[in-house]
Amino acid sequence: MNRVNKQIISHFLPVTILLLAVYSVVPFLKQGVPMAGVLDNTTIWWAISFLILLAFFLSRRYFFDKRNQDNMLIVWIYLIWNLVCIIRGMFAAEIYWDWKGLIGNAMALMLPVVIFASTNKMVVQSLLSFFMKYVLPLFVVFAVIVRTDAYGFYLIPVSFLILFLPILTKRQKMILLVITVFTILVDLGARSNVIKFGIPFFVLLLYYFRKSISVKMMEWIRIALFVIPLTLFGLGVSGIFNVFNTEDYIKGEYTGKGVDAQGNRVDEDLMADTRTFLYEEVLESAILNNYWLLGRTPARGNDSYTFGIREAELTGRYERLTNEIGLANVFTWTGIVGVILYSFIFFRASYLAVNRSRNIYAKMLGIYVAFRWLYSWIEDVNSFTLNYFMLMVMIGLCFSESFRSMSVRDVTIWARGIFDVRYVRLQQYLFKKNKYAETEYSSLANVPQPEN
Repeated sequence: MNRVNKQIISHFLPVTILLLAVYSVVPFLKQGVPMAGVLDNTTIWWAISFLILLAFFLSRRYFFDKRNQDNMLIVWIYLIWNLVCIIRGMFAAEIYWDWKGLIGNAMALMLPVVIFASTNKMVVQSLLSFFMKYVLPLFVVFAVIVRTDAYGFYLIPVSFLILFLPILTKRQKMILLVITVFTILVDLGARSNVIKFGIPFFVLLLYYFRKSISVKMMEWIRIALFVIPLTLFGLGVSGIFNVFNTEDYIKGEYTGKGVDAQGNRVDEDLMADTRTFLYEEVLESAILNNYWLLGRTPARGNDSYTFGIREAELTGRYERLTNEIGLANVFTWTGIVGVILYSFIFFRASYLAVNRSRNIYAKMLGIYVAFRWLYSWIEDVNSFTLNYFMLMVMIGLCFSESFRSMSVRDVTIWARGIFDVRYVRLQQYLFKKNKYAETEYSSLANVPQPEN
């Protein structure tokens, strides 16, 4: 029975990346799309989300590398605290909309369970291979029926694969570069897509200057990515300097073509401050209602007199359930306690990747994960989407001792195997060749190889 369950889960896990890709762009369907009501059915997606969470929870038994158990303690604590907040939300919920919000937010808060299976690099390879083989070709269909600002939500795994560009074949490189350039240029008004697909190229500089940049220097970069947002937050709250008020330090007007909520092409101000008022509302709401320490639970949102006007028509409250700022949602739902635990996950994962890895690709991933924590102060909404899922996958790889212990040759075979099944067969061959060797490594690409 265990073997049957393992087979079922192993076949279902890769399919989750397709389901999440579709779920991520459903809210951005153009008007008049056939079967839009079916695609946007909340009950159906709740059921699918629950199955995805259940599959990854059960996969711990079969795919989690127990050598990572000690490092995963912080993930367990965070998930347990989220569960406590969800239970508290059952008592805080008063009306239908509270319960609906609680269910949806609870799914998102439990998505870090994906980290456990993602410590198995073969699971991650399988997920990404399924994306390249099946999900990516389907983009041709979704590109027609969703708004251009949603393209990046569907194609987000490509931004992760950019980190492995130096070891991919010319054909593989061309695929990733064409997709990246297209995603950025198709809608410059979608600033988040530009950032998420652009920053990996800056991280790649660590590879090209790896002989002159020491691990200690990388560690300083990693630490800086954690210190900078805290410093800027302090300066902003004190009124000394507001980083979002770009008019103070960037002169001139910068606009780009984007789309509005109706899908119309419009000129957008690329320097517009869309975050200051959100911080003000989130902080003022927490202080006024005294939930800053433990959170208001995922059943409730923050008081808002901007977007809350629209919500009041449904709920009777000037309250917004979710914000565009990921860390603000963690704060509202789980309080300072949740924010600290959430931050520790990023800090520990990035530390291990930068300081406890054999290959430059794990180190670059650690820097990128640290950046994504910084970016959660600006966006990176923790919702049940492919973007947040891929973030958890990357964190899982940072925790993965097997991924961090790979040599350059190991990583090359693993990364190319995402695109080409021949490299997967090479992995299997190497595994069989070494399975009788006396080694502490338990799977294929873990076996140390001589450096190129």
